[in-house]
Amino acid sequence: MAPAITLAAEAPKLSAANTGFMLICSALVMLMTPGLAFFYGGMVRVKSTLNMLMMSFISLGIVTILWVLYGFSMAFGTDSGSLIGWNSDWVGLTGVDTGELWGSTNIPLLTFMVFQLMFAIITPALISGALADRVKFSAWALFIALWATIVYFPVAHWVWGEGGWAFDMGVIDFAGGTAVHINAGAAALGVILVIGKRVGFKKDPMRPHSLPLVMLGAGLLWFGWFGFNAGSWLGNDDGVGSLMFVNTQIATAAAVLGWLAYEKIRHGAFTTLGAASGAVSGLVAITPAGGAVTPLGAIAVGAIAGVLCAMAVSLKYKFGYDDSLDVVGVHLVGGILGSLLIGFFASGKGQSEVAGLFYGGGLEQFWKQCAGVFGVLAYSLIVSAVLAFVLDKTMGMRVSEDDEVAGIDQAEHAETAYDFSGAGGGAAKTAAVAAAVAGAESKKVDA
Repeated sequence: MAPAITLAAEAPKLSAANTGFMLICSALVMLMTPGLAFFYGGMVRVKSTLNMLMMSFISLGIVTILWVLYGFSMAFGTDSGSLIGWNSDWVGLTGVDTGELWGSTNIPLLTFMVFQLMFAIITPALISGALADRVKFSAWALFIALWATIVYFPVAHWVWGEGGWAFDMGVIDFAGGTAVHINAGAAALGVILVIGKRVGFKKDPMRPHSLPLVMLGAGLLWFGWFGFNAGSWLGNDDGVGSLMFVNTQIATAAAVLGWLAYEKIRHGAFTTLGAASGAVSGLVAITPAGGAVTPLGAIAVGAIAGVLCAMAVSLKYKFGYDDSLDVVGVHLVGGILGSLLIGFFASGKGQSEVAGLFYGGGLEQFWKQCAGVFGVLAYSLIVSAVLAFVLDKTMGMRVSEDDEVAGIDQAEHAETAYDFSGAGGGAAKTAAVAAAVAGAESKKVDA
């Protein structure tokens, strides 16, 4: 009987502390999507503000339902061929008991499910920043549904699902460098290559209309990212979650300084947009790496990401792809950097004993990271481009040129972000301002 008693004693029991922590982390990650909406919404012109907000918010609705119906099962169910998962008991969550624990952890399956749901929500929302000003809202909503099903759910299984090819290979992705950021950045590139440039690209400066909104959004992202990263250890019984929390702060700070230093040298000024973008680049880069590197390694990862992502955002002008809000430059490049730098800076004293080149581990882990990075990048880029092409040829992805110039908010949502009717001129002044803006845009296009 002794062995039976021993086995029973070793069976995991629900931890109220870890469960509460994970529910808080889930709420923090949920807050990141509205934070992203503000971050992106402030960077577009006035006439596109509401559309940009809605492109993030609609993901909260669509992906939640898909995740409950079949997405969680596809991502974390029983593996099939190292490519996809499935568990019929999780379809609609009909076979999930409230007391059922997630694997060998001490948190409920439902807690893990809702935490991962928030990752699934924000990933397609990240893509939207590359498509500002020009995409039909109905086409975007359908794209989210298809992309989540065909791209995100399978990729999440590859990276985090037991039996997924990247998981089994030993690719390290603590919280989403490949599954979230490279996935979204590659998708953004694939779609914009299909739908083309905004009217006035390279002619109109298209400056952010509200830098305070950008800073608010960046602050909410930074705050929520602690749940995104530290929560990915599913508890903190051994301190690894605390290491990830600390490294998240350190790398983000280093990236802000790196981006601003590059800006000052290259352009002669420290900009608020640069500070906000630098913070996000650091958050992106440390996401896959933070559980594997030391705090000094986190400084290196953040600083490298801040400088190289600042350099990368200008590539769209050199190569002619219209990445409206620098999703490719920040999320794709930042995700690649953070994932590959694990191969150099992994200390072997964090989430695992895997060591990178600078800690005596050679290049073995680096080559594994390369396989994960470029496997996800290629799949997401190609499939996303195909999805965009099919939607563009059937229902059309873009609004008309007239609607784009006049303002996508009014065309797609019958609303405007700001009401100036109480500013002294009434409705007539509001109409005059709108007409002046539209006229100025038309002149720029004609020029």
